[in-house]
Amino acid sequence: MPLLGALRRVLMAPSLDEVSFTGRAFSLDPTDRTRALEAIPQAVVTGFEWGIEDRDVATTERRLALVGPEHRGFAYEGATMACAIRDATGPRRHRVKTLLRGGGRDHIFLNYIGIGFAMAKLPRPLWRHLTPTLDTLDGPEFYPALRWLCVDGYGFDRAYFSTATWVDGQRRDTPYAFESHTRHTGYWQRAVDQGTGRALWFIHGGHTDRVGAAVRAFAADRHADLFSGVGLAATFAGGASAASLATLRHTAGPHAAHLAQGAVFAAKARHHAGHIPGHSHSALHALTGLSADAAARLADDCAPTGPGGDLPSYEIWRRALRTRLRAAGLFEHAGSRRPAGAPN
Repeated sequence: MPLLGALRRVLMAPSLDEVSFTGRAFSLDPTDRTRALEAIPQAVVTGFEWGIEDRDVATTERRLALVGPEHRGFAYEGATMACAIRDATGPRRHRVKTLLRGGGRDHIFLNYIGIGFAMAKLPRPLWRHLTPTLDTLDGPEFYPALRWLCVDGYGFDRAYFSTATWVDGQRRDTPYAFESHTRHTGYWQRAVDQGTGRALWFIHGGHTDRVGAAVRAFAADRHADLFSGVGLAATFAGGASAASLATLRHTAGPHAAHLAQGAVFAAKARHHAGHIPGHSHSALHALTGLSADAAARLADDCAPTGPGGDLPSYEIWRRALRTRLRAAGLFEHAGSRRPAGAPN
């Protein structure tokens, strides 16, 4: 490995022990469910190590292809994080673009989150080196409205690795003009909270009662976005029974549509990657009553077709999904029937 690559790895990469639940000092008993969740950040670290070490993106993609389909997207998160760090700190800034135009296209949702992980490790002045790359990924296959998932990833990283400050202390972040062509700095904290909600799912090992209590401990104006992140993590990563998720849906109360919207986004991401594990089918059904195919179609139907005006296109998309879910009353009666295509 070149000296600069070794230095980047030492400075930026957490170890497998550091991302484990024990390493993070999360108060969780080791069970099959928590061990399954714990494997996810470890897959991210593995992808990061490949991306930070390899001389070219093609080599990293060959390694990523060896990861099983359930965890491949998480490994791509880590690899994208590494590519973003190398782009921001090196002379040649093409690795993220190459990865996302190649094997990463199937995992575009998680790639954006990986860029957010890199943002959490880099000083803000270096973020400007990432914006031109994002601006070139403007084709519909790159879902440009989802670039706010970068901020979601940034929020997840903050909450997962500095829990005392960002979760216990409920710190709010300093806004940043993330979209160079807009002034949506007011949306920054909302996107950070969506990532924080995802982190709460891991911090509490998918125990829905503890996750719900953790969300309610935050200021009330943050609950909706936190629950959205919880719904996304619960559906994409798994870790809870259908009965527990049904209870969580009731705990969310007026924010149940946000929980359901997060679940739909997770199903769309899994569907786009071409592999939907059984736990994603089960969680989606418990939170929305939809099949994965139906959720993916719904997400596509609600996708924005142009700029969002006063709100980012990303939030226009999320809002349209919530409106459709409320109108159908799906999440209110989720779990009462088993949709076609869902496993037993």
